[in-house]
Amino acid sequence: MGTAAPGEWRARAGWLAGAGAVLASGLVAPGLAPAPTAALLGGALYTALLHTLLMAAAPRLGPWSAAAAALAASWAVELFQLTGLPADLGRRSRLARLVLGTTFDASDLLGYALGAAAVLAAHLAVRRAARRAVHRSVHRSARAG
Repeated sequence: MGTAAPGEWRARAGWLAGAGAVLASGLVAPGLAPAPTAALLGGALYTALLHTLLMAAAPRLGPWSAAAAALAASWAVELFQLTGLPADLGRRSRLARLVLGTTFDASDLLGYALGAAAVLAAHLAVRRAARRAVHRSVHRSARAG
């Protein structure tokens, strides 16, 4: 693996901070919402967390690719629950229970899709805002020079 540019390290740090915020939200917010909303919110935040972790690991990954990969991984974990193995692992490990869940719930698939859509929209919006800010800064510098 090559040396990362300073901007790439800043991006990684930003994505890790975002992952921390999503993780904190995922641990608190579902407990504050009504049960049906909490289930969707928990799934959405799970996929958003995967997206932020993917971006921290590979900051050059595009928003669409990261959202698709996070959604695919979320769905894979949910479908893996059909095997019963995550439930067995979850009885022995709290971490396995948090990461893999224990029982299949088809409605979680919708929560994951909503999370992928939300994190993709947020990622694209932040990217557009950052590009606009750079464009304005360059434009101002050109006028001042």
